[in-house]
Amino acid sequence: MAQDIFDRLKEDHEKHRALIDQIKQTTGDSEDRRRLFTQFKNDAMGHAAAEEETLYASMLKKSEIRQDANHSVSEHADLGMMFVELDEIDMGSSGWLNKFNHLAEEYIHHIDEEEEEKFPKAKEELDAAKAKALADEFDKRKPEEVERASEGADLEEIKHMIKEEGGDK
Repeated sequence: MAQDIFDRLKEDHEKHRALIDQIKQTTGDSEDRRRLFTQFKNDAMGHAAAEEETLYASMLKKSEIRQDANHSVSEHADLGMMFVELDEIDMGSSGWLNKFNHLAEEYIHHIDEEEEEKFPKAKEELDAAKAKALADEFDKRKPEEVERASEGADLEEIKHMIKEEGGDK
């Protein structure tokens, strides 16, 4: 299947939308909620890291779309902080559900913005061969990044950054 990076990322986005919907249908501190949330968190964090290393690294080299890449990378960091906060809240509490709903809203906004605004602009600046090569590179990077996320590596870095900034969230 000869996908380009944009189709490949949208494929993950669809999977993430479905996981969000499934999580919203769970209740309390259930095994389903834990499993689905862990799957979503690890896949979304791995996706973001691999996306930054492939598509956004390429976009940063193009002055016409550099700001788009910076904006999306910044949103990835904000979403990562929300995942950290969710990990520290009792999954059965209303506070967890409220925070998850906020994360879900922000995440959907982020991927809609990528698909509707960022990707079309990037597609104009990157040739088709580069877009295909980035999809292949993404597919190589993502499993490693999902593994890092499942080990908590990125979340630990985010927790450390939060502490250094003086914000105990």
